[in-house]
Amino acid sequence: MKLFIVIEEDRHGFYVAEVPSLPGCFSLGRTPEEALTGMHQVVEEWFQIMANYEPEHEQRVYSC
Repeated sequence: MKLFIVIEEDRHGFYVAEVPSLPGCFSLGRTPEEALTGMHQVVEEWFQIMANYEPEHEQRVYSC
């Protein structure tokens, strides 16, 4: 599986790696490489959490 990863430098000089298609999936590092290395573990954990996720309430979608 290929995922699009965005890496940006924040105002404090740290690098933030984020997968826009996976809500809440991001990693922080002092270098872009460090942020990307941490992202591998974060993505794996994200999928493990979502595999066991059960919403507390039924979600309803309404169209107007």
